[in-house]
Amino acid sequence: MTGKGHEKTQHVLEWAVAELEIPGIVAEVKDSDGLWFGTAGVADLTTGARRGPGECLPIGSAAKAFTAAAILTLEAEGRLDIEDPVNRWLPGLLNAGGYDGDRITIRHLLSNTGGLFATGLAPELVAGYASRSRFAEHRFDVWTLDDLLRLTVSQPPVGQPGERFVYANGGFSIARAIIEKVTGHTYADEVERTVIRPLGLTATYVRPEGETGYRGPHPRAYSTQFYKDGVDPASVTPENWESMMEEPGLEPLDVTEFNTSWETGNLVSTTGDMIRFVNAVAGGGLLPPAQHHKMWTTVSTEGAGWLPHTRYGLGLFELDRAVTGGRTVCGVAGSYWGHMFCALGTSDGEHTIAFHTNTEAKSWDLLFKIVEAEFGITIGA
Repeated sequence: MTGKGHEKTQHVLEWAVAELEIPGIVAEVKDSDGLWFGTAGVADLTTGARRGPGECLPIGSAAKAFTAAAILTLEAEGRLDIEDPVNRWLPGLLNAGGYDGDRITIRHLLSNTGGLFATGLAPELVAGYASRSRFAEHRFDVWTLDDLLRLTVSQPPVGQPGERFVYANGGFSIARAIIEKVTGHTYADEVERTVIRPLGLTATYVRPEGETGYRGPHPRAYSTQFYKDGVDPASVTPENWESMMEEPGLEPLDVTEFNTSWETGNLVSTTGDMIRFVNAVAGGGLLPPAQHHKMWTTVSTEGAGWLPHTRYGLGLFELDRAVTGGRTVCGVAGSYWGHMFCALGTSDGEHTIAFHTNTEAKSWDLLFKIVEAEFGITIGA
């Protein structure tokens, strides 16, 4: 592709394959010089096939921003208000387990400040995929929206509404249900109407619950992040987790065919489409000014054990300006078995990068190195 001056970023891609044992990585950049595409490693460890542009990629929790954008579009249309309590639209859903659906608002759901527990750590979910044998047994399980709503309230609250940021997928499951209640349409149809079609994201779609494949070229996905067989995930603590992991040196498990209906939004996209999306939500090209401002009203993530040096808006993040020298760099990210995806750029939409690895994030080092290479911003871990 056209574009120049990305030698440092290419070096980071090669470093990731050599030092982090990532099978393959792709990155696409849009800036004033045009488009640039870089790759390192392979798409398939068996055949050695290279990675390339236009791959279909699961974006993980980057889909949260699509959910937030759909909700904010409904607000702009006068059909709901993000200050509405959950009980207005889903009466009784959060009136159990210590939650209060009259106090938790849609804004709380989208900003991860509702006091919901970290649904991604729910024992019922984690246990299904904790070891290689468990993953093999459950990799094609289907999770309906009702299943996810039940999971969301299966553990007690971790705080009061609005008290602090706790990364909780469950809030976005509730938001999905609100979208369907307000519109009478499916979540997939509303994301298509409010985000995908307006932005011309021709390769982006919500994957149906029962679908495990892809609708175009894609890399194989690999994981080594499993506990030893027999380990009870409930017994794992921050102090002992390393001793619970399987022995190093095992061959990565191919996790390409995997039902991810448990995942937030369950979207598939491409690096090119996600650059277009981030540019639109960062630069005000999707939402009216009032809703754009709400999307980027952020809270601190400090102490939450999430991505360091960030603030969180509605479904997306901004690097803390204390570490960017006052520059605004913002985006979306997601990671789970076999995948890490990130797209971020400047708020004016003039410089954006999207990248994907075909294994999950082992640390945030890669993201920080790419930020340094592409934007000249040095961030400590």
